[in-house]
Amino acid sequence: MLNQTCQPKAAMPRYSLRGVTLDLPETALRGGLARALESGRYENTEADAIQRHLRPGDRFLDLGAGLGYLCCLAAQVLGPEAVMGVEAGPQTAALARANLDRNGFAAAVVKPGAVMPAGQGGRVAFGQRPAFWASALAGPAGVPANATVVEVEALPLDRLLAEHAPTVLSCDIEGAELAVLTGPFPPSLRLIVVEIHPALYGPAGTKRLFDALSAAGFAFCPEGARGATVVFQRIED
Repeated sequence: MLNQTCQPKAAMPRYSLRGVTLDLPETALRGGLARALESGRYENTEADAIQRHLRPGDRFLDLGAGLGYLCCLAAQVLGPEAVMGVEAGPQTAALARANLDRNGFAAAVVKPGAVMPAGQGGRVAFGQRPAFWASALAGPAGVPANATVVEVEALPLDRLLAEHAPTVLSCDIEGAELAVLTGPFPPSLRLIVVEIHPALYGPAGTKRLFDALSAAGFAFCPEGARGATVVFQRIED
């Protein structure tokens, strides 16, 4: 009879950025992600913008929370009770939840589901890939290649804004910002940090996004903006 031994489960790779500890599975370390985490470049432009503009008393809502990194940074400043992250991928949402808990921010909320334009609820198809950052909603060409298709809850932005009442909104939803960030926005929302995706919708789409935010009472703010990370602040009357 062969002796069988139980092998311990391998630990996830662990990284530390700006005082935040992040664990993630080996399968996610593709496309340069490991190098970005090791060098501190992971989501560094969004992190710079958020840390520049957050102030005590703010409430933070992150659309496309990923590993929960930006939510952790916001919780360092605001306290976890003022932080909510929304993440469409069920596996990624679980990682965000675990990372927030690991960093002492159990009171922060992680809401699984895909952000949608105002009034659009129900269920939607989502393509979850091992590399979480390459996951996306089904588009005109379907879901991304090699993705596992799952149905997730559709979370209309107006409902999220009413539920959490954020003053600062962060958004990285792989091109869906063009349909989602159209307003109107509550008067309490003073700042929007968004990663735009011109490769998906071109200059015309970028103009549409800027025009929509301008019509909703927001102006481009150069402080904290860099590359594809842009910042909009509410125009004071």
